[in-house]
Amino acid sequence: MFSASQEEHCAPNKDPVTYGQLVVLGYNGSLPNGDRGRRKSRFSLYKRAKANGVKPSTVHVLNTPQASKAVNCKGQHSVSYTLSRSQTVVVEYCHDKETDMFQIGRSTESPIDFVVTDTVSGGPGGEETPVTQSTISRFACRVVCERSPPYTARIYAAGFDTSRNIFLGEKAAKWKNPDGHMDGLTTNGVLVMHPRGGFTEESKPGVWREISVCGDVHTLRETRSAQTRGKLVESESNVLQDGSLVDLCGATLLWRTADGLFHTPTLKHIEALRQEMNAARPQCPVGLNTLAFPSMQRSRDLTALEDKQPWVYLSCGHVHGYHNWGHRSEREPNALRECPMCRTVGPYVPLWLGSEPAFYVDSGAPTHVFVPCGHVCSEKSAKYWSEIPLPHGTHAFHAACPFCATQLGTTQGCAKLIFQGPID
Repeated sequence: MFSASQEEHCAPNKDPVTYGQLVVLGYNGSLPNGDRGRRKSRFSLYKRAKANGVKPSTVHVLNTPQASKAVNCKGQHSVSYTLSRSQTVVVEYCHDKETDMFQIGRSTESPIDFVVTDTVSGGPGGEETPVTQSTISRFACRVVCERSPPYTARIYAAGFDTSRNIFLGEKAAKWKNPDGHMDGLTTNGVLVMHPRGGFTEESKPGVWREISVCGDVHTLRETRSAQTRGKLVESESNVLQDGSLVDLCGATLLWRTADGLFHTPTLKHIEALRQEMNAARPQCPVGLNTLAFPSMQRSRDLTALEDKQPWVYLSCGHVHGYHNWGHRSEREPNALRECPMCRTVGPYVPLWLGSEPAFYVDSGAPTHVFVPCGHVCSEKSAKYWSEIPLPHGTHAFHAACPFCATQLGTTQGCAKLIFQGPID
């Protein structure tokens, strides 16, 4: 009824208005097997040719399943709150010509604009592993953008399914607000964290909150799927800011505004930094052979090691070429190695350049490495992500590398690289 072409965001008009971009954490520029259709590592939201937003209108209190079915079959968008076997509240939604709606979830059905699947962490040698039981909802959330400046984007839990319905069953957390309108939470919830100070070099982590179906902000539940909601946080809103993180219980998305993207380093800039590092001809201090960072395309395949690939001793930061000695463990030869420069013992891993520009908070030189995965980026970007607690499972939080989702070390999330220049 109010749907827009699924590929509309992929083929925008000549001068499209960009609302922003959602980028999935854990991927270094693209999915391991390549971006395909609506399943990709990033999704740009453009102003649609025709508005497809919806807003709440008529409320029905229904006492029979037949009456509820009749309302849902009208073709209107609606949210159904099942209070008991005999009573359901159905809130109809009508067309909103002022907004565009974009839906995110695991389903590949037509109402979903951006298909997101569970992110499996994987450092060097990691491959995409299928998840047997996903915790991401098929219709997880929706982002609603105002079609007029400043093009404010808001996030809401749950998305409308193929019958244009959001259904909250008897066991779902739901309630009636003091002003009379119904609201609820999805099974595993949609969590949001707005960084303090925006997404800049000076940013600090914000507090994780849960977003309701109607867009209200709550403190976290005791566990991810508990039936009791957290407290309403009236001083905060569901408006997405540059750097906001959205967690769908299995994948975490980063929101970048159009203005934020404008000030973000480009792929060309990151490639220029890579070439600049290689032009300095860093050397292995032992083998004296010249080292070179692989191309960004090769950096996305963590199994394709190259002869000139730089390796690092994570405990001290000394960069070497690969050598097959100094083992302290027979089972895991690279888990414990002794650095020949300073005798520090620790993990020994290949270095990979982080090539997803959206994860950088500045345009600085790639001088720091995430521990223990080996992804390299600017100092301020490395330190920023090392301080961000990301949801893990149903109630745990830990910092992770944004380029591969590997959990970072608790005592050391990143380290400064120490290169040796050419001796000639």
